[in-house]
Amino acid sequence: MDSATYTTRRGEIEHYFDRTAVAAWERLTSDAPVGRIRATVRAGRDQMRATLLSWLPADLRGQRLLDAGCGTGALAIEAARRGAEVVAIDLSPTLVGLARDRLPAALGPGAIDFRSGDMLDDALGHFDHVVAMDSIIHYATEDAVAALSRLARRTRGTINFTFAPRTPLLAAMISIGRLFPRGDRAPWLNPMAADRLERLRAQDAVLGAWRPGPTQRVSSGFYKSQALQWQAPERQA
Repeated sequence: MDSATYTTRRGEIEHYFDRTAVAAWERLTSDAPVGRIRATVRAGRDQMRATLLSWLPADLRGQRLLDAGCGTGALAIEAARRGAEVVAIDLSPTLVGLARDRLPAALGPGAIDFRSGDMLDDALGHFDHVVAMDSIIHYATEDAVAALSRLARRTRGTINFTFAPRTPLLAAMISIGRLFPRGDRAPWLNPMAADRLERLRAQDAVLGAWRPGPTQRVSSGFYKSQALQWQAPERQA
């Protein structure tokens, strides 16, 4: 994708997760004690991960799954335990290194191929399912839909993703978040309106043939995110 805004924001995200806040995210995604605010974020992320996993088949044997923005690999591990062949990719080589270090000795019938790079790389191949948990929340709505459209070209089943819902409460919390030390805050969130997201999907040359599936909002302290599934035409048949 050659959008200048997408490319610029991708670089900011890589710098944040690979350099600015590595220690904070290593702790947040572990079992180590954290402060009250980060505890609500951890709980929200756990709930969101469980939601996205609940939308995938219980038996993923023989299916290929892209974990787009895999972080430290928690979702990829659960998908592999169901039998999926998972390609888990993240912009941050440091987070991917942590994911490899945390890989359990036994994954059951599945497997994980951890990579660092761009989730939109066509060389990653085709997939039955894509999961993008909190990996498009920093992009403008148009760029996010364009990225999802590119993923849709290589996806046979479902795309399951999250976005920051546009609400007055989230806008206020983002403003408060600006007061935190730079190392404790992620790149600027771009809240999205669900109706605009749906309108752009319907107008897209690829995604227009897809159908919206279940949606679920998770609200836990400073973690506010909404999950949405889009289903490929083949899945609708």
